[in-house]
Amino acid sequence: MLDKKDNQGQTWIKNQVMDQGLCTGCAACVGLCPYQKFYRDQTVIVHECDRTWGRCSAYCPRGQVDLNGLRQAMFDSADFTPELGAVKGLYMTRANDPQIRDRAQHGGTVSTMVALALEQGLIDTAILAGREENQRSEGVAVTDPSRVASLAGSKFCVSPTVAKFNEASQDGPSKIGVVATPCQALALARMRVYPQPGDEERINNLELVIGLFCGWALSWRELNRLIREKVGSAHIKSMDIPPSKHQIMELHTDNGIITIPMEEVQACVRESCRYCYDLTCEFSDLSVGSARSNAGWDVDRGWNQVLVRTEKGQALLDLARSRGLLEFKAVPVENLEKLKAASLGKKNTCAAQLEEVSGSKDDLIYTRREALLCQ
Repeated sequence: MLDKKDNQGQTWIKNQVMDQGLCTGCAACVGLCPYQKFYRDQTVIVHECDRTWGRCSAYCPRGQVDLNGLRQAMFDSADFTPELGAVKGLYMTRANDPQIRDRAQHGGTVSTMVALALEQGLIDTAILAGREENQRSEGVAVTDPSRVASLAGSKFCVSPTVAKFNEASQDGPSKIGVVATPCQALALARMRVYPQPGDEERINNLELVIGLFCGWALSWRELNRLIREKVGSAHIKSMDIPPSKHQIMELHTDNGIITIPMEEVQACVRESCRYCYDLTCEFSDLSVGSARSNAGWDVDRGWNQVLVRTEKGQALLDLARSRGLLEFKAVPVENLEKLKAASLGKKNTCAAQLEEVSGSKDDLIYTRREALLCQ
């Protein structure tokens, strides 16, 4: 357990996280008490709390965290890499079902594995991100495997996913799987490794975490403003961001594809994302992102890259292969090194940003440099 003397409850959350632009919107502090709520893309305080110790601070991904301690508790040390965390294997996959691929952001790998985990009883409930009509994200609890594909696709805005886990995990014994971004997965890891008194049984319901590669998330307010400006009342079916050389975001609408220059999209990035070190969702059982290869974007956008991190993640991927639910193809030999370089680049950028804010080269607000860069 974390030492209570280092936890200042809601006061710390407000002063050191919210007021400093560090709140990720993961909503780990929501649903544990009535004083924090997630409202219109932001975690807000609805009533002041004078407790000097709270689960809100204990589970916040921007609280002081022993990253190396979490790694040692959750993963096989033989699998550890400084750049990517634990890696048992790297794969390129896509759903064999063309209908799932058509609905998915890229290869449909996440939808396929979540539905399989539900069908096989590996989990009873899946916590996923849903999208409201106005592009705002919400956390959704799903028990029916046939519903999973309808929630496919990147949302690009923060979903209060951990708040939905907090809610679902209090409903009694259940095996819960969560599809999470890096900050959300870190909050869940803190719960798993350092459960607070009375939370042990609830957190034991967490059975599976499927992570998503994530460079940043967008402010819903800013994105909504930009969309209204670019597409008016046209219905947006999906959004996508091609590789960086294209420098655009694509909005797939009823009127065709509308592109937005990335410099305008970058202006919508949440401030807190400047301080995230994790590109590939290291604290998960397996992580999924869009594929990259010399075949080019027209081919790659139909495939995923999958990093397996735990035996549980490997077993699920192997089951999907044995059932013929996923198609696999050879991973280009250079992909792992490219992924390591991209991940290390984000860690270095994050360290520089945190150093600027904290005024320290070593004490980087929520961690220390040697843990952040895995040195």
